[in-house]
Amino acid sequence: MQVLEDLSLRLEAGEIVCLIGPNGAGKSTVLKTAFGLLTPWTGSIRYHGEDISGAAPEEVVRKGIGYVPQTDNVFGSLSLDENLRMGGVAREDDRLETVVEELYDRFRVLREKRGAKARELSGGQRQVLAFARALVTEPDVLLIDEPSAGLAPNTADEVFADVEAVNAMDTAILMVEQNATKGLEVSDRGYVLDQGTVAYEGDADGLLDDPEVSELYLGG
Repeated sequence: MQVLEDLSLRLEAGEIVCLIGPNGAGKSTVLKTAFGLLTPWTGSIRYHGEDISGAAPEEVVRKGIGYVPQTDNVFGSLSLDENLRMGGVAREDDRLETVVEELYDRFRVLREKRGAKARELSGGQRQVLAFARALVTEPDVLLIDEPSAGLAPNTADEVFADVEAVNAMDTAILMVEQNATKGLEVSDRGYVLDQGTVAYEGDADGLLDDPEVSELYLGG
């Protein structure tokens, strides 16, 4: 079954770009395809000018792209330390220990619980761990699927602050978000997907101010 059709997206260095739209619009499919979990029938995915269409996820990681899925994004039976080191399996240098310590410095809530099992964390803490785990390879691009899903509003706000903190580490972010308004508020640009194609695109502020987008997709 074809989920996406005639779709063209771009992500520039240093940007946060948010994909919004109704359920079933193909948003998560975009991320899975970009990360190599799905292979496009036609078209191409280009990264720094190189066609990476059909590349396996481990190869995509080595090229500098990380992925945080919506669910099953940490290993509950492993400690935080073990989760982070699992995220570094694809590294081909000796910087793993240094990077892990840098991430503990960046996300201090993780350092406080580094020996705990991931299943013992709150929903927001698990999401932070998922971010950190994806950052162990020091990607240039991070794909994030619905970071606020299932979180209380206050916790979701903290997670969005972490998204901005990750972006401040010179990491471009392509994010799918169910809370369309909040997702756009922390983004530079956005795309509205509907039935597998782009219905609207533009600067995030412009999409938030667009009365048609607001009425159809933002609950306005």
